[in-house]
Amino acid sequence: MINNDVLRSIRYMLDLSDHKVVEIVHLADPAFALEKTQVQAFLKKDEDADYAQCDDAVLARFLDGLVFHFRGRDESMPPRPLETRVTNNLVLKKLRVAFELKDLDMHQAFADAGFPVSKPELSALFRQSDHKNYRPCGDQMLRNFLKGLTLRIRGGN
Repeated sequence: MINNDVLRSIRYMLDLSDHKVVEIVHLADPAFALEKTQVQAFLKKDEDADYAQCDDAVLARFLDGLVFHFRGRDESMPPRPLETRVTNNLVLKKLRVAFELKDLDMHQAFADAGFPVSKPELSALFRQSDHKNYRPCGDQMLRNFLKGLTLRIRGGN
């Protein structure tokens, strides 16, 4: 899925302002330079002249920042390395951690979006990429999960 679409979906889901998106990114990396105008450019439509592509570095920091925003930072642990390649599976993992979702919650989010997923399918999404039962998360699956999670958080609005 395109990083801009993921950012747009999460921003809508949580009803975040542009300024709040910048704050969340800075939770993960205070030294990372991100301005409100850049966030606004990420959120524009593809056809818009001011549109800018959201790269993996921004989205990875935003997802890590969400985890810190909702769960807090454990100062006793060393900082985790930043993922250089953001995949759909990584987005699912980060959202699962940020919102403290259990398997049942994940299944419910998919079901709410009209996209039921079996237990083996779900567990395959969270395996290491070199595992024989690993399954890459497709764009449609991630879109449906984001839709179901949005329904859960926003209450169907």
